Amino acid sequence: MRGWALRAWRGGWRRGQATVAGEAQQREKPPWRVLFFGTDAFAAQTLGALHAARDPGPRLLVDHLEVVTLPSQLPAGLPVKNYADQLQLPVHLWPDVGSCEHFDVGVVASFGHLLSEDLILKFPYGVLNVHPSYLPRWRGPAPIVHTVLNGDAVAGVTIMQIRPKRFDVGPIVQQERLDVPASCSSKELESLLSKLGANLLIAVLQNLPECLRNKREQPKEGVTFAPKVTVAMSCIQWEEQTPEQILRMHRALGVTMPLQTLWMGTTVKLLDFVECRISLLCSDRLVTENRTIPGSVSYHKQSQMLVIRCKDGWVGAKAIVFKKKLSAADFYNGYLHPWFQQNSKMPLEECRFQTLKLATAKKSLKGGAALHVHNTQQY
Repeated sequence: MRGWALRAWRGGWRRGQATVAGEAQQREKPPWRVLFFGTDAFAAQTLGALHAARDPGPRLLVDHLEVVTLPSQLPAGLPVKNYADQLQLPVHLWPDVGSCEHFDVGVVASFGHLLSEDLILKFPYGVLNVHPSYLPRWRGPAPIVHTVLNGDAVAGVTIMQIRPKRFDVGPIVQQERLDVPASCSSKELESLLSKLGANLLIAVLQNLPECLRNKREQPKEGVTFAPKVTVAMSCIQWEEQTPEQILRMHRALGVTMPLQTLWMGTTVKLLDFVECRISLLCSDRLVTENRTIPGSVSYHKQSQMLVIRCKDGWVGAKAIVFKKKLSAADFYNGYLHPWFQQNSKMPLEECRFQTLKLATAKKSLKGGAALHVHNTQQY
């Protein structure tokens, strides 16, 4: 690593002293020439901040801005590409990055690809990454999802300088913590962290040389990893997961990947999870009649929700996708109530949801609207 740092320093010095045609002299203060790498909504927030920093005036921070993003087959396109076109910025589709010699610094947010050492060395000030966690906690492509899944009370953003060959191990340039609001979903947390990250990047660019001189290596203690989000993560394990764990799953994944289970051998999706209060449970005869097997389900008429047994408690769901989207009341009237009538002598525990088991190697979601940000937080 020391050898790479020496080559990086020498490479930056050579570009700072260059006078050959097509290679610009290194600047020691703003305005900066920035090449931005990004794809999704989280990255688009950073791109917007960089564009706003181009406003002419005595404190001009960025005077040249170009964008590198990924080709996309999505009908709506990627947020960064759409935003860059709207702003009429030059756009390059990876692996094309244009001519990098005339930029001072690269900035990466939610790009999803490692940058080569040769590419990094083209930037006199290196390449900065806007990473939505307080490193070294939650290195990897899905820090926001894992923050919510784990029930973390504190999240954060790190501006780090990237290194080749490995994700999220570079030195920390600047960090800021954020208290996670109660019952915050991953989408809501993404919005908060994207704004925090964009503002923190602008603060770094305002005093870039000094910030880089004061950078520090990441601590060896407290390292955790945030692997890619997979469909298998959305399967509820009624025997193993508590109400709080299921509610966190819903907040982390449910907006774009509804939680799944089995109903009479058919895969169904449960929507709009809510906490079950003790007073509500005590008033429900079906819930209190020794229904202790995980997955057992009944309908609470006053709250108009399905009440489902899990480890150490109960959880509520307001809707279900079974062939089509149904309210809890419709599911009860169309399926639960008829089952109770036809099988009155059978144990109530026979009427239950069962854990759906999918291979953990199932293809991870990519390119989806909201989850794409969580799966491409790597640079």
